Amino acid sequence: MAATTQQDKDFIAHFAASQHTLPPEEIQQDPRNKELGRSSKGLCVRDFELVRTLGTGTFARVWLVRLADPKEEDRDKVFALKVLRKVEVIKLKQVDHVNHERSVLADIAGHPFITTLITSFSDHDSLYMLLDYCPGGEVFSYLRKAKRFDENTARFYAAEIVLILEFLHEREGVAYRDLKPENLLLDAEGHIKLVDFGFAKRLGNRETYTLCGTPEYLAPEVIQSKGHTTAVDWWALGILIYEFLTGYPPFWNANPIEIYKQIVSKPVHFPTDPVISPDAKDIIRQFCTVDRSHRLGNISGGAARVKSHPFFTGVVWEDVYYRKYKGPIIPQVRYPGDAQCFDMYPDEKRSRDVYTDELRGKWEDHFKDF
Repeated sequence: MAATTQQDKDFIAHFAASQHTLPPEEIQQDPRNKELGRSSKGLCVRDFELVRTLGTGTFARVWLVRLADPKEEDRDKVFALKVLRKVEVIKLKQVDHVNHERSVLADIAGHPFITTLITSFSDHDSLYMLLDYCPGGEVFSYLRKAKRFDENTARFYAAEIVLILEFLHEREGVAYRDLKPENLLLDAEGHIKLVDFGFAKRLGNRETYTLCGTPEYLAPEVIQSKGHTTAVDWWALGILIYEFLTGYPPFWNANPIEIYKQIVSKPVHFPTDPVISPDAKDIIRQFCTVDRSHRLGNISGGAARVKSHPFFTGVVWEDVYYRKYKGPIIPQVRYPGDAQCFDMYPDEKRSRDVYTDELRGKWEDHFKDF
């Protein structure tokens, strides 16, 4: 084995043994985090044992993996490997999104509630992102099982998401743009990890016009192609809290076009059952304000204004950040690498499309950062 490959494997194994929580202002400065997210040119997929599929998407598959031929002390260390086939990425016009995802994750590695990109690499056919493994599965699964969450549970998850958005928006200038229960995983202690940064984009104070996201969670300005900012994530958090408390989103129809019509024209309506507290209703309404210049989180005070809303009365934000609150749902994780909290997926069907020399000549330079 090449020395560089062994060094890469040692670095990966060391990451799994040395997780730590730093203050937000120190995350990027810490030398341990600066190494995270870098490309590992010596690695290949054969350096990992593929255990089972954790999730699939239109052009990606996420595997539970462990190091192949690990040292004795590293045998229990497991990771999530996101595999993206180049030909599918190109065909579906996702090249920019994939590069944004890798770039943003590399820059923000080390946040306690965001998935950590440990390293990335590529081969002839595919791009790979090695991430920390969250054994608890999707918040979506627990919500469907419970039908709805009580207010304390919703507040716990909402508080952790507020800290994620504060960090992404105010420190990094990043809009996440795909907040939904399926993209929230639970770690072994029941804390949130935000995953799938395929729609994330570094905006700063600029606007962007790309229509992307999930219909039920789209902000009005996205639908109306008015140009959107990080404010879209606060709208989505309002939708998410509503879904946590009721079990369904406020705007729904089998036809996405009808959902869009509701979003831009209808106020949020609350059911009589379950009973939702006045504070919860108020924060949802303030997040789901059509005019983003009046939207909570986007108005003067930013995330600090969100934190001071009565819905979060009694929340000690420093304790949230340092994970001192006990998770309301503790996943049933029996051993390192247990994946029982994830659905089973059929074996991958290989696409007939091939990453030809012609495609390689045209596109390979677009993947140079992997």
